[in-house]
Amino acid sequence: MAVTSAVILAAGKGTRMKSDLVKVLHKIAGRQMLAWALAAARDAGSCRTVIVAGHQAEQVSQQFAGDPDVCIAIQDEQLGTGHAVSCSLPQLEGLSGSTLVLCGDTPLLTGDTLRRLVNEHISSSAAVTVLTARLEKPFGYGRIIRDTEGRVRRIVEQKDATSEEQAINEVNSGIYCMKLDFLREHVGNLGSENVQNEYYITDLVGIAVAEHAGCTALIADFSEEIYGVNDRTQLAQAERVLRNRINRNLMFSGVTLVDPEHSYIDAGVRIGIDTTIWPGCVISGNTVIGSGCKIESNSMITDCQIDNHVHIKSASVLTESHVGENATVGPMAHLRPGSVLGSSVKIGNFVETKKVIMGEGSKASHLTYLGDAEIGSDVNIGCGTITCNYDGVKKHKTVIGNRVFVGSDVQLVAPVTVGEGSLIAAGTTVTMDVPPDSLAISRTPQVNKAGWCLKKKNND
Repeated sequence: MAVTSAVILAAGKGTRMKSDLVKVLHKIAGRQMLAWALAAARDAGSCRTVIVAGHQAEQVSQQFAGDPDVCIAIQDEQLGTGHAVSCSLPQLEGLSGSTLVLCGDTPLLTGDTLRRLVNEHISSSAAVTVLTARLEKPFGYGRIIRDTEGRVRRIVEQKDATSEEQAINEVNSGIYCMKLDFLREHVGNLGSENVQNEYYITDLVGIAVAEHAGCTALIADFSEEIYGVNDRTQLAQAERVLRNRINRNLMFSGVTLVDPEHSYIDAGVRIGIDTTIWPGCVISGNTVIGSGCKIESNSMITDCQIDNHVHIKSASVLTESHVGENATVGPMAHLRPGSVLGSSVKIGNFVETKKVIMGEGSKASHLTYLGDAEIGSDVNIGCGTITCNYDGVKKHKTVIGNRVFVGSDVQLVAPVTVGEGSLIAAGTTVTMDVPPDSLAISRTPQVNKAGWCLKKKNND
């Protein structure tokens, strides 16, 4: 019978991380470690996943509160992996078939490998199927003990292993597929007669063998998939592997990464064909980038929608914004949340926008702040323009109609509306609405005092 559920062991604190945050909630390539395990379980066919939480259980629960396919079981005392799995059984009530048992700190595990594990489990009709790997340096892992015919007999933990057993290089990943009926019957009967005085789920292997219920193993094709993350260095190593996978998949799908080793793209980011990304870019969150775009070096894009044929120039920062087709942003521009740029809009160097809607063909080429504004089509925003949107208590809106020309060094004191087709003269401070097709100008009259400089020199 197929896999219907999964149990993810995530109760440990992870003291070697030296963090106030529980280990499994540390992010890696845009997802928490625990979310990577959850995604792998789903890929393998799990319709219900039980996360066994302990340390910071409330935070773990909050992270997955909106997911109807995820349940949380609490392990108040960390008494070993066998005890942790037993804590999940009430949440598996009513289910049959088999369940996967995973670790919350193995983010490199893939759904493909888990599907192979499930297929091996089903074809062998074994009570327990273990995912194993062969390591050159197996220190710290439980060893797989086989008989002379190659059948799995038991698993022995590193601390309990003899010197001969420690020489074995096939190791236990801590990942299993088990028949639920077998698990329910035996997990409560595990003993704790070992160095750690804990209840090991690995002892179920010996029980399956003793009862002739069947135990088999699948050796992972890529040993890196079983690696657990215990400290910051291992976190960085795992992130490097995941980012390489992400980048490789993007390149196979038609994206050009000029320097893949220095392109930092999160899981879940979608990028269209013929888009080119230069080194040093960080693209994260729920970002979607269209086809034929150019993203120049050292740009940071978070939770944005970038339409086709957009050019993001160097060192620009975009957050929770939408950029329309054929638009240009940067270099060194800053699009803050709520910025919506229409097609063919130009945002130039050192321009900052926030909660701004800009219509098709409008441009702000340099040294400008636009906040809380609605700007029409074909509008020119001159250098040094500021929408003065904050009065110290509330934010106010500026509305600029189509085809308005705003000269350099203009301040628009919101709330204010500029009618379409108008011209705002350079250096103007706009404090009241401007009718359509009008000229707005407010300057102190210029006074020239002829010869004043020469007189000053002579007096000195």
